[in-house]
Amino acid sequence: MQAMTNVLRRELAGYFATPVAYVFIVIFLMAASALTFYLGGFYERGIADLEPFFRFHPWLYLFLVPAISMRLWAEERKTGTVELLLTLPVTLQQAVLGKFLAAWLFVGLALLLTFPVWITVNLLGDPDNGSILAAYIGSWLMAGGFLAIGSCLSALTRNQVVAFILTVVVCFLFLVSGLPLVLNFFKGWAPQVFLDGISNLSFLSHFAAISKGVIDLRDLVYFALVMGFWLLANIIVLELKKAD
Repeated sequence: MQAMTNVLRRELAGYFATPVAYVFIVIFLMAASALTFYLGGFYERGIADLEPFFRFHPWLYLFLVPAISMRLWAEERKTGTVELLLTLPVTLQQAVLGKFLAAWLFVGLALLLTFPVWITVNLLGDPDNGSILAAYIGSWLMAGGFLAIGSCLSALTRNQVVAFILTVVVCFLFLVSGLPLVLNFFKGWAPQVFLDGISNLSFLSHFAAISKGVIDLRDLVYFALVMGFWLLANIIVLELKKAD
């Protein structure tokens, strides 16, 4: 635990040692606000909830989270500091988990800084704060899933731009897998079990359920499995790339 915590602290401090952290937070807050109040019609709806706010989170994460995750391992491999990191008294598993948790906490901080929107909706009406809290939890879990995917794909290459593009593509597939656009392609020739499996891979469907205030164990297990699978894949990729 101590070794993992040291990696976590190192990574978290690294974000704020450069303008990356501040640029990400400012862009996230500005984009979330603009989408909520303009495209989401927050005031025009006349309803005291944050549905317009959370509606756009999957699409914000689709581009902003890969911008954070692309540097996790690609930069380390390009500069050769990954070898230095692994010579320290820290296992590969601890390094992967420490880096992931640092990035996840950083995104959580950016999400936490959107609290003025929550205050605003309480000043304007009497919202269901339990549902809003559940939606925040769901949003953070979804961000963790995006980060786990990005961390694994970042380990595949030394090029951050390639890591960014790969992460956007894979995350997009996870987002739209439950939409009719994708399911209609398989209808008519694929068995229903297969269609249900594809649909259940969708980040959107699981996040939508939590954002309505229903924290179902199945949705929590889904995000935990996504993060666990991709972090395990991250470790395997780094093991295979040690010789590179």
